[in-house]
Amino acid sequence: MKLPQIAILDDYQNVALSYGDWSSLQKTTNIVVFNDHITDQTAIIKRLMQFDVICVMRERTPLTREILSQLPNLKLIISTGLRNASIDAKAAEEFGVTISTTGYHASGAPELTWALLLALSRHIVPESTSLREGHWQKEIGVDLKGKTIGIVGLGNIGSVIARYAKAFEMEVVAWSENLTLEKANEHGAKLVSKEGLFKMADFVSVHLILSSRSRNIITSKELSLMKPTAYLINTSRGPLINETDLIATLKNKRIAGAALDVYEIEPLPTNHPFRWLPNLLATPHIGYVTKDTYQIFYEDTILRIKDFLSLRKR
Repeated sequence: MKLPQIAILDDYQNVALSYGDWSSLQKTTNIVVFNDHITDQTAIIKRLMQFDVICVMRERTPLTREILSQLPNLKLIISTGLRNASIDAKAAEEFGVTISTTGYHASGAPELTWALLLALSRHIVPESTSLREGHWQKEIGVDLKGKTIGIVGLGNIGSVIARYAKAFEMEVVAWSENLTLEKANEHGAKLVSKEGLFKMADFVSVHLILSSRSRNIITSKELSLMKPTAYLINTSRGPLINETDLIATLKNKRIAGAALDVYEIEPLPTNHPFRWLPNLLATPHIGYVTKDTYQIFYEDTILRIKDFLSLRKR
């Protein structure tokens, strides 16, 4: 009897099997781990045709209608996290493929956001680089106390950022299309207009869910309103900010700098300007890449696979 075929995709650090106890599954299934990331649709289909279960890391390899239509053995997709916009859920349902998700450790993304903000304000990377190259102090840091942070999206993560900012004695302003005065007050933020936020903030941090409505919600129009001393931080989703407009803004030094953890195309192309712009601090989408989060991701993945196999035996 053929063993159930399980694929684990985009395990960049080759750690998936070290989180959680896979031993019982390794005895009863064939598990294949892929550490590389491929983008060619034909290559993805060829790679995945044999598998009954595909375990995906949220929003790395997309599973489109075209791809799903050519995976005849696929019965279950397990995605880390609570949502994955890169899976065509409607197509999966039509093709009889179940989508299951895992739990999530929510502190990773806001903690990284604050780490990037601190790194920007005190020029941590260029100062460390200077020291390693045999030099000494080069830049003048920015105090956070008394500065204004503008939070675009005061939801689960944005509200945590507001709390962090208050601990650093910053002024907090916020905007999103559906933000109410009551919710802003609840999180210690002042509700302002979109234009007002970009004009007054010393730091702008973006925390929105990507949708057709929020895509390109920040363009040259908003960026042109920012102070020349202000910084922009995005750890949410790359397409929320128009990349072409941000590149132009940074090249022309219209703002002091930016920090990004997310991009329109991931992994970021090797020749992309974001890899070399001197006033940009860029990290490779590591907001949720923490030990505690991975433990939850893969322990829950194991449970979902076991539930699936148990149902198949009935």
